[in-house]
Amino acid sequence: MGKFIETLKNIWAIKELKDRILFTLLLLLIYRIGSFIVLPGVNSEALELAMAQNAGNNDLLSIINTFTGGAFNQASIFALGIMPYITASIIIQLLGFAVPYFQKLQQKEGESGRKKITQITRMLTVLITLVQGGGYLTWIKSQQGAIHASVSDSVFWFSNIIILTTGTVFAMWLGEKITDKGIGNGVSLLITIGIIAALPRSFATEVITQVNDGGLFILVLELAGFFLVVLAVVLIVQGVRRIPIQFAKKMVGRSAGNIPAAGARDYIPLKVNASGVMPIIFAQAIMFLPMTIITFLSKEGEPASEFVRSLGDWQSLPYNIIFFLLVVVFTYVYTALLVNPQQYAEYLKRQNAFIPGIKPGKSTQDYIDTLTTRVTLPGSIFLGLISVLPAIVAVFGVNQGFALFFGGTSLLILVAVVLDTLQQIESYLLMRKYDGLVKSGRIKGRSGMQTIGAGM
Repeated sequence: MGKFIETLKNIWAIKELKDRILFTLLLLLIYRIGSFIVLPGVNSEALELAMAQNAGNNDLLSIINTFTGGAFNQASIFALGIMPYITASIIIQLLGFAVPYFQKLQQKEGESGRKKITQITRMLTVLITLVQGGGYLTWIKSQQGAIHASVSDSVFWFSNIIILTTGTVFAMWLGEKITDKGIGNGVSLLITIGIIAALPRSFATEVITQVNDGGLFILVLELAGFFLVVLAVVLIVQGVRRIPIQFAKKMVGRSAGNIPAAGARDYIPLKVNASGVMPIIFAQAIMFLPMTIITFLSKEGEPASEFVRSLGDWQSLPYNIIFFLLVVVFTYVYTALLVNPQQYAEYLKRQNAFIPGIKPGKSTQDYIDTLTTRVTLPGSIFLGLISVLPAIVAVFGVNQGFALFFGGTSLLILVAVVLDTLQQIESYLLMRKYDGLVKSGRIKGRSGMQTIGAGM
């Protein structure tokens, strides 16, 4: 405890770090306050009642509501949150793999290219928000009693489309300002604060349920299991496979017969989970498609088959088997897009470096490709298990709200963002000659891995 208090004093003693933390907390507070401001013309009480009655019928809406900290169900000005910006960033990143123009912007034009990509992402965010905002308002109107009878359709649509778009653009601005003048990745923190907002209520519900049922021992086991899961996620997020490399020996000076200096050694870090949370996000998007298509194509009153209904239930066995396989497949696909063995081989050749025992060129490329495939296997299986873990713990009696924090996108985002933010704080401490946040070693964040908003 004394070490913790001393660390807080050190953090507070660094004016720049203190100002950045306070600035970040202020903007996060503004974002949370905005999530409680309801759109004009919307009856929030009737909307919440309708959502409570339909709870569990639409996992997509539940996940969006989780990421926005409850703003979605409350029809607030931040109902869409930062999600349109995330969607736009993912689209731009995928275009960077397939379209030469975006490849040139990302790889060859440096700072000017990044600024151009930022501008394109912002414009695409506005377009996506307009489309999603229209769909969101249509969904609100479909909920019985959610719209005040005195509000005309034209005023409702025109004003709220503008407000939703402005809210998303403002949230995007908050995220960028936190990144520039605060601490941590702003977009990631906005999503994280939304996810954390649901944790206290979910945890309190679980505690009350277990205490009332006399399951205090079960509650202790749940907390111990949750701790172990978080520990495992931290290990997989930080895990790397180091490929040793050696730079060719250089001749030093012109005396003593030009004695060669020993070649410098370094390594290439291959992350066990290079793809981050993207495979889970893609897999979830695919899993939402069957129910969405069937909803539009099925005739009114016609019941869906049992198998089709199971694809819309995140706790069903068919859903989780397919979900697990999709996560594994997407992990390999996304890692193949991110890790380019040919670029590694060319870079080593330009730097006059080599992997000991491996010939430069094609052999180096094949070696890195083989290692990447082997490292990705355990990473993909672990990611698949994490994605279905909430359904597994829900079967054992954990309430659905708290079960979602046992794995999936929520837990991975929380761990990744916390590690990244703590790493930045530790960097400030070490630069000012203070001790780090841990007694030995250093906190390893998500350096080198894509962040949320830049591809998660």
